[in-house]
Amino acid sequence: MSQQEFLIALQNRLGVDVVLTGDAIEARYHTDWSGTPPVQPLALVRPRTTEEVSAALRLCHEHRVAVVPQGGLTGLAGAAVPVEGCVAISMERMNAIEDINSRSMLMTVQAGATLQAVQEAAVEAGMVFGVDLGARGSCQIGGNVSTNAGGNGVLQHGMMREQVLGLEVVLADGTVLPMLRPMIKNNTGYDLKHFFIGAEGTLGVITRVLLRLRPQPRAKVTALVAMPGFDESLAVLQRMQQHFGNSVAAFELMWDSFVQTSIRWQKLQAPFAESHPFLALIDIDGKDETSLCEAVEEALGEAMEAGDVLDAVIAQSQTQAKTLWKLREAPAEMNANMHPPINFDVGLPQSEIGKFAQACQAAFDARWPGNHSIFFGHVGDGNLHVSTDGKTVNGECDAVEAELYRIVGEFHGSVSAEHGIGLHKKPYLALSRTPQELAAMRAIKAALDPLGLMNPGKVF
Repeated sequence: MSQQEFLIALQNRLGVDVVLTGDAIEARYHTDWSGTPPVQPLALVRPRTTEEVSAALRLCHEHRVAVVPQGGLTGLAGAAVPVEGCVAISMERMNAIEDINSRSMLMTVQAGATLQAVQEAAVEAGMVFGVDLGARGSCQIGGNVSTNAGGNGVLQHGMMREQVLGLEVVLADGTVLPMLRPMIKNNTGYDLKHFFIGAEGTLGVITRVLLRLRPQPRAKVTALVAMPGFDESLAVLQRMQQHFGNSVAAFELMWDSFVQTSIRWQKLQAPFAESHPFLALIDIDGKDETSLCEAVEEALGEAMEAGDVLDAVIAQSQTQAKTLWKLREAPAEMNANMHPPINFDVGLPQSEIGKFAQACQAAFDARWPGNHSIFFGHVGDGNLHVSTDGKTVNGECDAVEAELYRIVGEFHGSVSAEHGIGLHKKPYLALSRTPQELAAMRAIKAALDPLGLMNPGKVF
């Protein structure tokens, strides 16, 4: 069967409104936020039901056509970029929030629902969803699951994996796995859903997700804290956790390079009269805002007496809290201000993050004097982000990646903490995985997708 005959068969099976070809496929489906060169897929399928996903995959399997699942296209590793001659499956039409059970604190959603829609639905029902990240308005839950997304809430609630109680997945041959069982305890053999969480669409297409929700805190206090060094930042984190336990909802650390860049890009007012080596945004949950604010003031006062805190401001309203958090939102401005941004998302032993950042900056300065690199991250869970302006390293993006990942290997870290592998990090995966682990991963891939049609060329 020729390509044209295949496309006709696909449109006859699903309808011309579901299957787009040629110039009808908008350019935004050709790539994602990673900056990977665009590729126009052979066809774009926008299913409305799991049955349509199954039919599309069954036909692609029969005719040996590759499939690339797409969510909100906000990924930074290139996992959703089409490959030549593939069928791209966009989940954007399957965006319904199907059910919310307030008593059991569960939500069933279709994979195309945006993270923001899930968050808002949870809040409306008196609960919260435990994952949050900057692309919340565009990224989709299916993509969040496929990349095991992290973000700002990991310290308190864990990665996306910890929020997923069940999945519905369609395998490469069209087989539907209905794994939406609302039970935390279910030791009945392999927990198959975990194969698909973080698999980046290489094993199947996620169509529906059963999510765990959390009680909505009655009060939240936000503080911006200045510290003289990285070790002091860890001391502050430890002190806050000793005082407030798991109520520490966020601890976002920003090096001064990041802070000054954020102020310049977003035209913000400096939060303190003078700059400091490190700033941390801290969110604390509680039951009563007044008593919680007093307790936070007391804890920070102790830290200041110990020399761990140089200055601090506690938000007096939610509006002021949003203003403080605006400082952390510089990554949204990278594409407009870095040419191009070279983004890294690494996992490291928490105590080594400060030394790692110093080693990176020293290596970059030695090879590319005057480079513009910024450091920030969810340090409470060992996740550091680094971004370098490609223009300030003479466009040597590959060399910058090789240098940083070399240092990651020396520190026994992970080349990807939360963004996934996709296309961009394939050459460096062996720095974080042993040959035995990679062989086991390939065996799972071969078992569930023996023809190698699901998102080919990604991860491996």
